[in-house]
Amino acid sequence: MSRDWARWHDDYDDPSSPLSARLAIVQAHLANAITAAPPGQVSLVSLCAGQGHDVLGVLPGHPRREDVTAVLVELDPCNARLAATRAANDRLAGVEVREADAGFTAGYADALPADVLLLCGIFGNVSDEDIGRTVAAAPELCAPGGTVIWTRHRRPPDLTVLVREWFAAAGFAEVAFEAPETGSTLIGVGVHRRPAGPAGRTPAAGVTTRRLFTFASDNC
Repeated sequence: MSRDWARWHDDYDDPSSPLSARLAIVQAHLANAITAAPPGQVSLVSLCAGQGHDVLGVLPGHPRREDVTAVLVELDPCNARLAATRAANDRLAGVEVREADAGFTAGYADALPADVLLLCGIFGNVSDEDIGRTVAAAPELCAPGGTVIWTRHRRPPDLTVLVREWFAAAGFAEVAFEAPETGSTLIGVGVHRRPAGPAGRTPAAGVTTRRLFTFASDNC
């Protein structure tokens, strides 16, 4: 792809940008998801993590930072390096940044299922079929009682309606869906939780090595 994904992150520093607005929403839900996780270790996996702004913007000041073991998966070497440097500077020993293709589960299968799964900045960059495939795999990627946070723009045709239905069909309960309008940008942030105990689907032993998605556009 021709896009400079490191420079793309510059808009996070602009408080008036849609990316900055989306980030604040994601961070708030991420903080809540970590707080709500059962006592003990909290496993977190962020796919297409970029420079890790969502996770690394929450963990340093979170009261449960020592409980969190996080794997940030990012293909762009510059972004991965910046995320790893920030995690090290913040003394977040539980954060590992992996330079790998998040669309292929082989690079992080050992970290699954996750108590908190971030699918942010993905669904606007892949095909509808890939979104459906990723959501259908979510019960295998997310631990019982775990939380999935995802994003998708709401430009016509607004696919977020279907994405929410797909999560419901996969056995997830909707915790929140936020759809603020920031200028001409239509943002969508969804939060879904997999039921704990008997109501949650039981994944097969281990995680199936599979391709979930392939980046195909520059829309986030």
